Amino acid sequence: MSAALATAPARLLAAQAFSRAAGAPLVDGNAVELLHDAAAHFEAWLAAIRGAQRCVLLENYIVRDDAVGREFRDALAERARAGVRVAVIRDWLGCLGQSRASFWQPLLAAGGEVRVYNPPHAASPFGWISRDHRKLLVVDGRVGFVSGVCLSAKWLGNPARGVAPWRDTGVAIRGPAVAELERAFAEIWAGLGPPLPPAPASAVPPAGGIALRVIATQPSTAGMLRLDQLIAAMARRTLWLTDAYFVGVASYVQALAAAARDGVDVRLLVPGASDVPVVAALSRAGYRPLLEAGVRVFEWNGSMLHAKTAVADEQWARVGSTNLNAASWMGNCELDVAVEDAGFAAALAAQYERDLGNATEVVLSARRRPR
Repeated sequence: MSAALATAPARLLAAQAFSRAAGAPLVDGNAVELLHDAAAHFEAWLAAIRGAQRCVLLENYIVRDDAVGREFRDALAERARAGVRVAVIRDWLGCLGQSRASFWQPLLAAGGEVRVYNPPHAASPFGWISRDHRKLLVVDGRVGFVSGVCLSAKWLGNPARGVAPWRDTGVAIRGPAVAELERAFAEIWAGLGPPLPPAPASAVPPAGGIALRVIATQPSTAGMLRLDQLIAAMARRTLWLTDAYFVGVASYVQALAAAARDGVDVRLLVPGASDVPVVAALSRAGYRPLLEAGVRVFEWNGSMLHAKTAVADEQWARVGSTNLNAASWMGNCELDVAVEDAGFAAALAAQYERDLGNATEVVLSARRRPR
């Protein structure tokens, strides 16, 4: 991809293609920090919440009534009592059996607001299929977090039983792109009730030199699918993917296979043992066309691999909530950032290589190899 974009006209054409495919502009002037696994996420998120002075916006698929969920709820309630606006969006299905409505009473009593995305309605018996699968936190318009991590102690593992923490990835963002994260939250919030009051008009100053896109998808928009397929088509040297619930649709599998046949080093890292066994079975059922085309597939040997990342040519990287399956691409509200920065992409690629050290490569048996 990098060699193809060596000239200014080519770079402009690629930027236009990316913006149109994703439905998201390229925003420069940001600082982006890579976060690995839940402990680092929870520490950074709680520090940001506890330092909030104006507004906390939290959107997460699962908030569980356990030690982690209660710590976050109580931190939010403390800020609400101090006069900070606290707005929470939780997904109805994601939180089903995880936390009851009463769990939120301390926050509501403190003046916080909680809205539920897409509870069941008798008039739309199949409407429940659409979910808010995002994992987003924005504080004071100055820092935003995008991730695959939910608010549950499950992500920390269980040391007493020898269960390692889940493997997950996210980012902390400072700079003008935080306003895009606020807009993404505000759009979902306004669909569930009265809109948020207008944010202060002051522009967020640059915080670094990284350009990125905030890709906030809703059901049937398919912006992330278009961008994922475009990256598969444009990658020239490497395309390394990590996904928790890979169930490749035909067009995307064909795009990966075509890249591999053209000599691109295409790799896919997925869980070896999944918390959703049926998805693991569907994922394995789709390995063969990838392997026959030369895509290398690896299964993670740890407790659960939940990250959703991509890195191409050590120039472009994606981190967020979108899985490589039709539900994420077409049915859910998802949130990802696509970062165009060699330093960040190199860091994500280095983490990918470390992850492969705890993975097993899947290979075709000799009698199944293409002749």
